[in-house]
Amino acid sequence: MAAVTPLLSTRGLRRSFGGLKAVDHVDFDLPAGEIRAIIGPNGAGKTTFVSLICGRVLPSSGTVTFDGKDISGLQAHQRVRAGIAYTFQITSVFANLTAFDNVALSVQRRLLDGKDKSGALHDGVMDALQKVGLTGHANAVAGKLAYGHQRLLEVAMGLALKPRLLILDEPTQGLSDGEIANFIALVRDLSKETTILLIEHNMHVVMELAGRITVMEQGRILAEGTPEAIRADADVQRAYLGA
Repeated sequence: MAAVTPLLSTRGLRRSFGGLKAVDHVDFDLPAGEIRAIIGPNGAGKTTFVSLICGRVLPSSGTVTFDGKDISGLQAHQRVRAGIAYTFQITSVFANLTAFDNVALSVQRRLLDGKDKSGALHDGVMDALQKVGLTGHANAVAGKLAYGHQRLLEVAMGLALKPRLLILDEPTQGLSDGEIANFIALVRDLSKETTILLIEHNMHVVMELAGRITVMEQGRILAEGTPEAIRADADVQRAYLGA
């Protein structure tokens, strides 16, 4: 039986800032259809690693392969066109625009790229807002939405691109317990149509959602496995889980 080609792979991926090795020769594979969580202590290199994947930072060395193609030298907007969407650790909505117009920017980009001519702009926006439960806030000014709704709006902006890979960086930061429960249900639903890579400190969220977990420490992968295996891993307990 032939091996399945991962949707996303990195080989020898490295990024240094001066003398700091933020990401240090990381080999990583992510199959299509998976929810993968990346965890680790502050400074472990998680955000730099996903920034290398989405093109916000270019590698010092090594490769990033997406859907069988080397994208290591592509800029962030080119990787969006390839099918990678990224939501930021800090909300990056356009505060003076309505929720509808924020999502419309993403839909317009997808339509202009010519990959999807099937739907009108309005339909694309409302579909994305419906998925995150924000149809009732379509005409609200984004900057006046509650923080949790701004986080969901950013997810809708990513979904409107119809990505093959959706990267979520600390998506539950600042959310209430009720909002976190709703977010878990949302991600489970979204995973039916896109691969999800999740950076998250909330271990309840990680253990509830992830099929596999990658643990980073000092720019390297310390461990990788199912939630049960990671919970029982002595090195992970020492480095991160505090057991």
